[in-house]
Amino acid sequence: MPIAPNTSRRAVVIGGGPAGLMAAEALAAAGVAVDVHDAMPSVGRKFLLAGKGGLNLTHSEDFAPFVARFGERAEVITPILRRLDGPALREWAQRLGVETFVGSSGRVFPVDMKAAPLLRAWLARLRSAGVRFHQRSRWQGWADEGALRFAGPEGESLVRADAVVLALGGASWPQLGSNGAWVEPLRARGLEIAPLRPANCGFDVGATAAHPHGPGWSAVFVERFAGLPVKPVALHVEGTGGRRFERQGEFVITATGIEGSLVYAASALLRDEIAERGQVNLHLDLLPDRDAAFVAAEVARPRGPRSLSTHLKSRLGIEGLKAGLLHEMLSKAEYADPAVLAARIKRLPLTLVAARPVAEAISTAGGVRFEALDEGLMLKSVPGLFCAGEMLDWEAPTGGYLLTASMASGRVAGEGAVAWLAQQG
Repeated sequence: MPIAPNTSRRAVVIGGGPAGLMAAEALAAAGVAVDVHDAMPSVGRKFLLAGKGGLNLTHSEDFAPFVARFGERAEVITPILRRLDGPALREWAQRLGVETFVGSSGRVFPVDMKAAPLLRAWLARLRSAGVRFHQRSRWQGWADEGALRFAGPEGESLVRADAVVLALGGASWPQLGSNGAWVEPLRARGLEIAPLRPANCGFDVGATAAHPHGPGWSAVFVERFAGLPVKPVALHVEGTGGRRFERQGEFVITATGIEGSLVYAASALLRDEIAERGQVNLHLDLLPDRDAAFVAAEVARPRGPRSLSTHLKSRLGIEGLKAGLLHEMLSKAEYADPAVLAARIKRLPLTLVAARPVAEAISTAGGVRFEALDEGLMLKSVPGLFCAGEMLDWEAPTGGYLLTASMASGRVAGEGAVAWLAQQG
């Protein structure tokens, strides 16, 4: 619902990430005067970081499987994504002059793979629509009389607005501006906030055969393999309540454990199991393209004078990091037993004991509960205050899902603010 062009209505968007910018776009398009405040020297810093290796804007999956990626929050995310789904986001980028393509994995990228050109075009369009940006302006909550408090280079300032959209992110990558400091001001207003937890994160391993007093890998294993990918590999984990995960992909060895796309995809289940039971046991299939019978037959095949390591390399292609994992996880007796060795190649147990800190995570779970919001993402207990983006209580895997939902929620919050302002007369 547009606002009359001569309106004096003013909205403040706090947070200059994708969700905040999308909210500002929706407000400005309706004729609302918009001021965007961001704590950093420039907006979109996490957006630019996400695009450093190629901006994964969205995913080409059909709507139903796309929404299913949001797990238990799929139902509340569905109407939000209907306002801006993957195809709509590609059209939006095209209107900014940014062409996209679908990669072999189904992920969608700009043709030039870069985030900066898209962000520059977006900011230029917002400025031409009258959106004003205030950098190094960190939100401090509310003054006693209800004005917004901001701390800047010249001290504290008070700002009044007819509508406010909070798009302050979660608590991951705090050096880029999202540090979760918004939790306390909102709790002071009586809101119940789900605890912020790491999502799309790495994990620390427990004890191993080579490092029995753990946690963590042995020093020799870390020195040789930290930073290297394990691929192809399948990861399988059974959780409580019938939750399970099984998928083929790749992950990376870290100094303390594991991380990477396959681990991120399972991170919600892994994190929750550790929180409930103190640890989680998963299994790795080091040869997902070979069945167990074939592996057992090849391991048991007579090897003559060749060493077992040479035999595994020549018959099964197991060498380097995968061979290192077997040595790290198996006792000498297990490694020397052909039946046990073959079984472990197809089902290698690994125990994880802790998620990496939220500041290291790609994103966060938890935040403002949807039960506290109306369909326009306005807080029911605080009329005129809207929330969007990663500060909402949802999580999604990497692959374009997280960014799409953040931007879609920004549009919903911006349009919700427009509708609410129109209702105020």
